[in-house]
Amino acid sequence: MESTERSIRGYVVVGVVPSTAERVVATAVDLAARFGTGLACVSVEPDRMAFAEGIDGTVLSYPLDPQSWAAELEFDPALEARLRPIAEARGVDLVATCLTGEPAHVLGALADRVDAPLVVVGSREAGLRGSVREFFAGSVALHLSHRQHRPVVVVPLSPVARSEALPWDDDL
Repeated sequence: MESTERSIRGYVVVGVVPSTAERVVATAVDLAARFGTGLACVSVEPDRMAFAEGIDGTVLSYPLDPQSWAAELEFDPALEARLRPIAEARGVDLVATCLTGEPAHVLGALADRVDAPLVVVGSREAGLRGSVREFFAGSVALHLSHRQHRPVVVVPLSPVARSEALPWDDDL
């Protein structure tokens, strides 16, 4: 990853998941264009453990679940193909990489290593109401905002109207 990190020095770092990537990346591209930087799209595999990095930045890993073995970890080419035109439309250079580990820690550590001006993530889409612990324990944005010093931009994915209950309000 070292050579990749040198090439993305100062880029805005954005955490992506396939289901919400376009909405989050569109906001991150806008911010990168305003900062005059490129965009580092990062997919994080929390269920894998890295065991080696190639000189070209390729990460070799193994799954924590031995039933899903794959030696090489790579950013999904189909997802990259969906995201690249969003960046190109604004003239923003896009670099895509896939890393392993706890998402908030990995995104924060990468942002530190590449001196990113900020980190962009999507909000968690509302799930079952009443799962306060699950909602907050799984919030990458919440962990990032408390565990590293860079600004964190959270892209709202499922805004709730003022007249509606918030996802963590439990009325059961």
